[in-house]
Amino acid sequence: MSITSQPRPARLRLLLLCTALPASAVAQTTTSDANAPSGADDLSPVVVTATRNKSVAGKTPQKVTIITREQIEQQLAITQDPSQVLSNLVPSYSPSRQKLNNTGETFRGRSVLFMIDGVPQSNPLRDGGRDSYAIDLSMVERIEVIHGASAEHGLGATGGIINYVTKGSEGAGVHQHAGISLTSDDDFKSDGLGHKLNYRLSGQQGDWDYQFAASREERGVFYDGNDEIVGMAYHGEIQNSTSYDLMAKAGYWFDDNQNLEFSLNHFDLDIGDDYVPVSGDRDAGIPTTARKGSPDSDPGYNEVTTARLSYSHADWLGNDVDAQLYTQRFRAQFGATGLGSFPYQDDAGNTLYDYTRNESDKVGAKFTLSRDGLLDDRLTLTTGLDLLQDETQQVLVETNRNYVPESQFRNYAAFLQGDYDLTEALSLHAGVRQEHAKLNVDDYSTVDRSTSVENDLVSVNGGSPSFDETLFNAGIVYQATDWAQLYANYSEGFGMPDVGRVLRGVSTPGQDVDTLIDLSPIVTDNREIGARFNWDRYGLELSYYESNSDLGQRIQPDAQGNYRVQREKTEIQGIEITGEARLNDAHDLRLSYTHAEGKSDTDGDGSVDTKLTGRDLAPDTLKLAWSASWNDKLSTHLQYSRYFDRSFDDPAIEFDGYGLLDASLAYRLPVGRASLGIENLTDEDYFTYYSQSFPQSSALEDDLYFKGRGRTLTLSYQLDF
Repeated sequence: MSITSQPRPARLRLLLLCTALPASAVAQTTTSDANAPSGADDLSPVVVTATRNKSVAGKTPQKVTIITREQIEQQLAITQDPSQVLSNLVPSYSPSRQKLNNTGETFRGRSVLFMIDGVPQSNPLRDGGRDSYAIDLSMVERIEVIHGASAEHGLGATGGIINYVTKGSEGAGVHQHAGISLTSDDDFKSDGLGHKLNYRLSGQQGDWDYQFAASREERGVFYDGNDEIVGMAYHGEIQNSTSYDLMAKAGYWFDDNQNLEFSLNHFDLDIGDDYVPVSGDRDAGIPTTARKGSPDSDPGYNEVTTARLSYSHADWLGNDVDAQLYTQRFRAQFGATGLGSFPYQDDAGNTLYDYTRNESDKVGAKFTLSRDGLLDDRLTLTTGLDLLQDETQQVLVETNRNYVPESQFRNYAAFLQGDYDLTEALSLHAGVRQEHAKLNVDDYSTVDRSTSVENDLVSVNGGSPSFDETLFNAGIVYQATDWAQLYANYSEGFGMPDVGRVLRGVSTPGQDVDTLIDLSPIVTDNREIGARFNWDRYGLELSYYESNSDLGQRIQPDAQGNYRVQREKTEIQGIEITGEARLNDAHDLRLSYTHAEGKSDTDGDGSVDTKLTGRDLAPDTLKLAWSASWNDKLSTHLQYSRYFDRSFDDPAIEFDGYGLLDASLAYRLPVGRASLGIENLTDEDYFTYYSQSFPQSSALEDDLYFKGRGRTLTLSYQLDF
């Protein structure tokens, strides 16, 4: 039964139970302790809201990972970096860069569509790599992850979907939560100290439910395993920063089947202005560090405001209806590189450096209608219409020039999805989505990076290229035995290349936007076969996938520090293994292993011939985790991540693997609960995967050579009242 067909009190209880699914969708158990392992009691099926047909976890023809609130709390006891949380919990997600900019953090070697309650957060027209920093995880109830290319929500999911489901009302009455955490390096240096405060108020009164939440975090500088300050990145830092998040939600129930809800979330992260990078030396193995000083530009920031109005009706003439209107305002400011880019003269004749800001404004709507019980209760049909307008530009802040001209992207799509139970053991799934997209760009001139004077390096005629794509998906799920399930899936995803990089990088005179092949869409197909096994306390899921694109995207640096878009055929193959062993009600073990390899066609002969680098592919990764509940008060969590060596065709880059061990301890006090988390328990001194495996231009390679964070302690206290 769909969750939306339940009476309202039952629906609220079931929504709370939905937060209790472990990372592997083969097991559906929970306990009340945030650091305790899963128990043995089965719960009602969990509905995956990121799927338009509201699929049930563990019965989908593709791999789906559900990250529960308990797992989020386990990770937040160790790290407040949302990118690190995703890397720790999502198979085939790249190692975290530990920066505000997450360029190079891919999913199955492709782009991720980030969403908050179904509202897209990714900005593919000018991908500045800030998509995962749009909400504080204290606001999130669970994270739904769809592996592989998907067109269910339109543009951007060539690698998969990550949907943040925000917290809702906790039922009748008034409920409050308050938390505080303190973070420090292991030497307790004053400039390495940080803290976080969060508060939440929720309740239900009559036909209304509501929630208000706020968080504020200050981060100190990061220290590596050699007790040196980790280098500052001009394109975005989370160290030495301050962020806050404000969220408000209000819902009204017309009856047990009809609900109207409005939500608003504003996230703001501001980087400090009192540290500057100190260049390293890649050839000598010397990392980029930082020192006290004044940057060449105003500090960077992220500002994201997401508003959503949704309406649902669980029984409109026998149909399940969902409608959603949304807006998103995104601003991401970058710092000056200090490498001579965008210089300009002030009134006194001093040479200063300009810097850029990405600006994106979205407005959209989603309409979904689903009906089950057709053909003797065997068929469910889901249809709908999606509308999106995205206006994006990249501006030079001080000199008021457009580095990337304003681009307007309009997209509408209709879809139909069918799920048919051929027998009790065999189900078939298929769908089609018709996309129509149009890009509007006026006439513009590229910017001369070497001067503040607007020299027309290249004049480009505007245009309005449009694209029509029909995207398909098909899958099968076979319940072979009570404990074994097989599945296979074919799905297509639709994306755009980094339009901003393409437009600002035009170097040949006489071109126009309508004929630029680099603006052609990226259509990625994902083929996957897998098996799920569930033996009471033990679960295992195996999957093999192939992800191919005839006209993909590869970002290539040049000697001047610019990154160019290369449109090439790309092919990626990989395996994912996830498992869980609930040894007893007190001890839970989890394991995941991922392997991926891929190549691109760099010479245009139609055959892939060059290995993809760390900008695209994650290393082979083994993750182990042990959660234990020693009594009704004390619980612990231990996790280990091993990133294996990887070589590339480019002799200038090579990845020497490393392993990281994290631990946390939680204790329930007479009032509230306390936890102590230690990130990088062994104080491993290492260069990040990004720094080792990401091809750099000669102008930047010594400035973007970062070590990872050393041993870090987090002490937290949480209180519900």
